[in-house]
Amino acid sequence: MLNLVLFGPPGAGKGTQSQNLIDKYHLIHLSTGDILRGEITNNTTLGLEAKKLMDQGFLVPDEVVIAMISNKLDANKGANGFIFDGFPRTISQAEVLDKLLESKSSSISGMIALEVHKEELEQRLLSRGQESGRPDDANVDIIRKRIEEYNSKTAPVANFYKSQGKYASINGIGSIEEIFASINQQIDNY
Repeated sequence: MLNLVLFGPPGAGKGTQSQNLIDKYHLIHLSTGDILRGEITNNTTLGLEAKKLMDQGFLVPDEVVIAMISNKLDANKGANGFIFDGFPRTISQAEVLDKLLESKSSSISGMIALEVHKEELEQRLLSRGQESGRPDDANVDIIRKRIEEYNSKTAPVANFYKSQGKYASINGIGSIEEIFASINQQIDNY
């Protein structure tokens, strides 16, 4: 089973490369945002709990998110593997995810980190903002804050996977096809 954490700052190309990986390797995309919305829409116990917290302005606790991920893993037992998107965002989440996967006789195969310098990220996000109309991609100050937030809070998760020998840095600048070819070369090593 191929379980990947696709990693990188906003604008690194995770969404584009995720779709390419799903298509090629027939993986299940596990986006915590999508899972949360699905659980809420389906009025599940976990979804109702999450909605109650979100409506009060609170973040959904890790244990609720992990329970939702566990449900998704159980619902897709025959899958070739999973791409984890938006999770883990902290070292404690990575530790919990490892324990969850271990309880299901699985593990993370590797973390693929798309590396893109700050100036390129800003330009990509501003361009995406013009195309999509997303307000968080239209303001350079907000973009810089998001990148700063990623660097201070999420980037340390890379060290967790480096310590396990599961981290791979991929140059996220180039054509979509060139970047995808580099990712595929790394996957062939798993």
